[in-house]
Amino acid sequence: MTRLPELEYLILSALEPGAAVLVADIVKQTGKDQSLVTAGATMLAQRGLVTIAEESQEEFSLTDGGLAAAKGFPERKALVALKASGGAAAFTELPKLLGKDDVRAEVKWLTRKGWCTRDVGILAVADKGEAALNVKGADEEFVEKLAALGSATESDLAKAGVDIAAALELLKGRNELLKRRKRVNRKLSLTAEGEQLKSGGIEPAQEITQLTPELLASGKWHDVVFRKYDPQLATAPLYPGKEHPLQRVIQEIRRTFFEMGFEEVESPAVDTAFWVFDALFQPQDHPAREMQDTFYMAEPKHGRLPDEKLVQTVARTHENGGDTGSTGWQYRWDPALAPRPVLRTHCTAATIRALARHAGEKGVAPGKYFTVGPVFRRETTDYKHLPVFHQVDGIIVDPHASLATLVGTLTAFYEKMGFPKVRVVPSFFPYTEPSAEVNLWLESRRDWVEMGGSGIFRPEVTRPQGIRDRVLAWGLGIVRLAMMLYETGSLQDLFYATMPWLREEPLCRS
Repeated sequence: MTRLPELEYLILSALEPGAAVLVADIVKQTGKDQSLVTAGATMLAQRGLVTIAEESQEEFSLTDGGLAAAKGFPERKALVALKASGGAAAFTELPKLLGKDDVRAEVKWLTRKGWCTRDVGILAVADKGEAALNVKGADEEFVEKLAALGSATESDLAKAGVDIAAALELLKGRNELLKRRKRVNRKLSLTAEGEQLKSGGIEPAQEITQLTPELLASGKWHDVVFRKYDPQLATAPLYPGKEHPLQRVIQEIRRTFFEMGFEEVESPAVDTAFWVFDALFQPQDHPAREMQDTFYMAEPKHGRLPDEKLVQTVARTHENGGDTGSTGWQYRWDPALAPRPVLRTHCTAATIRALARHAGEKGVAPGKYFTVGPVFRRETTDYKHLPVFHQVDGIIVDPHASLATLVGTLTAFYEKMGFPKVRVVPSFFPYTEPSAEVNLWLESRRDWVEMGGSGIFRPEVTRPQGIRDRVLAWGLGIVRLAMMLYETGSLQDLFYATMPWLREEPLCRS
């Protein structure tokens, strides 16, 4: 009769020759914690008494968006509404027909699935759509089954008759509906040595970690089992507190610009329309300044403007170009609109403030400034848009600055951030001329990704501030950069990240 620690005895007792048993089933049978059973199985495996076989498969569950889709995919509701209205409708009629302002998602999936055709402003039900009216797709069955089960592995769904491959193919681009994680199932089997040991008889014994005087005096040390230690075994993982990945990217951006000799500047998140729009030569009737695009503050009703001389110089630049050589916008600039408080729509408000301070403090001396912070716009929330996001803006004041300086600076910045392939292509932006768009090569997508805009500030922006040198400027997205660095498919993965990902994501990237 062989005496074994109680846990090892229970594990071996649960195993039969020629049969593999899930660790989860042994946990249920013994009532022991899964981590303890796994540790005991590992000890038995090291002694050659059992084998451990691992089987990895994916587990699926639904997000809040997925639970909503389980009650009816938006494109199916749209298909039914189109069919009821005669099988076709003009794009201008769709918001009223579907009862929502933004119908882009419905149109996208109706056409992608081939349920509808679009021609000359008309969306019409196609033959494939007619057939789909009475038959649910694999993606819909997949989501409905998950809603019923709560969560399910690939084998669970296969047993339920779900065509997983077809469903996942149809759900490409809809990461906002699903949560996916890897599940590892472990099965234990007796080895020949384990069968021999068990057939010879086993019994449980108390396991101790330390020999005490009481055990020696009573003689009970004969009846116990001493725990064996293996210093090479892995310890339990420790998860120390650490910054959120987005904050890590922001700090890395700040550190990179500091290394490149830049000075950091700030501006308030609530600023005046003067600094957000007027000082950047954006006309007061520009659509971006309307309530549907910008968040204005109800209180206070007015903010503080800079000195009157600067305000009047900016006003003349808007009206007739002032001394910039421009004709301006040829309208009457309204001083009542300039002090309106607004949630800044870009971080250029901070760099234009820095430009004004530079003119007053350093005159013609060169300078390099950057700012990082949140900006606010009325965006429709989806998997890649939020009304609040982060930007990094920068300027270089230098009489010898050129587009080559701009390209070299941005290339050096992104190389330090881990992206060696940078492309700068001609574009248009309202504050700069010439202007250029900054693209990064994303190897996983084998494609270029737009990161932001850049260029040389127009004289209408710099001359009113007292700057006659060239000023290079750029505004770049941070959230998109973070998504690329951490290979997340949607904003949800970054902002509503699961605890395992936050714990296990390395602090340092190779």
